[in-house]
Amino acid sequence: MIKAYAKSDIGKVREINQDYYYISESLDDVQLYMLADGMGGYNGGEIASKLAVEAAKSYIENNFKEINKDKESILQLVGSSMEYANMVVYEKSKEKKELEGMGTTLEICLIYNNKAFIGHVGDSRIYRIRKGLIRKLTQDHSYVQKLVTDGTITKEEAMHHPQKNMLIKALGCNVFVEPDVMVRGFLKEDIFVMNSDGLTNLVPQEEIYTLAKKDIEQAPKELVEIANKNGGYDNITVIIIKNI
Repeated sequence: MIKAYAKSDIGKVREINQDYYYISESLDDVQLYMLADGMGGYNGGEIASKLAVEAAKSYIENNFKEINKDKESILQLVGSSMEYANMVVYEKSKEKKELEGMGTTLEICLIYNNKAFIGHVGDSRIYRIRKGLIRKLTQDHSYVQKLVTDGTITKEEAMHHPQKNMLIKALGCNVFVEPDVMVRGFLKEDIFVMNSDGLTNLVPQEEIYTLAKKDIEQAPKELVEIANKNGGYDNITVIIIKNI
């Protein structure tokens, strides 16, 4: 059995919440969880994040029954749903001058048969907690992460880098997007944490691990409170999923 809890908060600085999430309502053999952190002025980010989640969700729901249920087919479905969402957001951004340049991150976690099929674009994150370890499954598509990967700066320097929020890949900004897709085991007692960078920029990984392990129902609320206490500079969204 899978249980999931979520919390989204505007934070202490922003005027609107540009994060958007979806938690699976279906109780059959497939569950779907999504999180998007939008960007762009004049409500652009708010529109982009909601559009992306709804487009990817409808694409998966409309096509899941038709595909083979092997690993490659499900991964391809997740990737295609993100490419479709990218097209929808990109087309929308061309409709009005004030929506020009809007975009969003997008995390998808489709759980089927004790496996998580993950799609990722941007710098929102998915972690997996298993036994005594928390592990980041996604790689931020950010300028600073590229500097870390290239060995130009350290992880510690990245935490306080002035261009920390600069993305090198986002959904809806270009005609094409190439999402990262992967499959990971989701065993009994495993926990997934999906979150926007409004959380990870202000709450250390160890604290995320401790609270998620302790109480999955309370953790989203508590993590949002800590992020706000530490400044709340951005919208904050957390989804916690556990294989009970």
